[in-house]
Amino acid sequence: MSTTIPRALLDIRYSEAAREYLASLPPEHHMEATPQATQREISVESFALLRLRRPEVHYFNELLVQYPLGDSGEEGLVVPDNMIVLHDGPLRADSNYALEIQPARPFLVLEYVSKSSKRKDYEGSFHKYERELGVPYYLLFYPETQDLSLFRLSENGYASVKPNDAGRLAIPELDLEVALSEGWARYWYRGELLELPATLQRTIDRQAEELRLAREQIRQARDQVRVADEKARQAQEQARQADEKTRQADEKIRQADEKIRQAQEREVGERQQKEKLLAQLRALGVEPTV
Repeated sequence: MSTTIPRALLDIRYSEAAREYLASLPPEHHMEATPQATQREISVESFALLRLRRPEVHYFNELLVQYPLGDSGEEGLVVPDNMIVLHDGPLRADSNYALEIQPARPFLVLEYVSKSSKRKDYEGSFHKYERELGVPYYLLFYPETQDLSLFRLSENGYASVKPNDAGRLAIPELDLEVALSEGWARYWYRGELLELPATLQRTIDRQAEELRLAREQIRQARDQVRVADEKARQAQEQARQADEKTRQADEKIRQADEKIRQAQEREVGERQQKEKLLAQLRALGVEPTV
């Protein structure tokens, strides 16, 4: 789309393109796991508090981003779970965020990935944010595996941000830090945790308790497996000792049988020797007395 077209007409065209794109998505794209929905709500509430302190922060939830792909005339499309745009002044973005008519590009994009219900091509999104849109920060969170990563754009592409002394991932331009807390990605502004509404906090606390109970059940199950393994080891050791005792008893029996066999052989030898001597005496005409 060209900027020579009046903005109002561009707005209409982008809105129509957005509706067509959303209508084309398969049903599974609109489905998400509960952890993803909870994390998105946490981020939205936190960004609302951030905006009170930093009015230039504009945040969006699952908004289609449209942008031209060079001079090809083709259009790039991507839908981040959450997005922050920095702009001193109002922004209007209803069904889509068209870079061609917006005053600022995305500054931070966030995506929450569920390996069990993968809805998006996250590898493709990574390339779009890095190469096509040049988004300065990209936050990626796997709630199921508790894997949180922040990438910052450099000359060579995205580079992983290392935790600071507080163990958090920092975005200095926003005075913002992000880290895991009780299983969720939480946000700190100038070192202070951005609090959440009571209803959401209760939900988080409940889910944290459920997670704690699940981990406790896993720990107990592991303990039971460990005890069962120890009992099995002891049973195997007892069986080994019993086998060894049986082997030793068999060896004693074998030795006793061998002694009996040797004694019988000696007895047979002695009897044969005695019979031979008797025969010799009889041959000499001597009748031996028995």
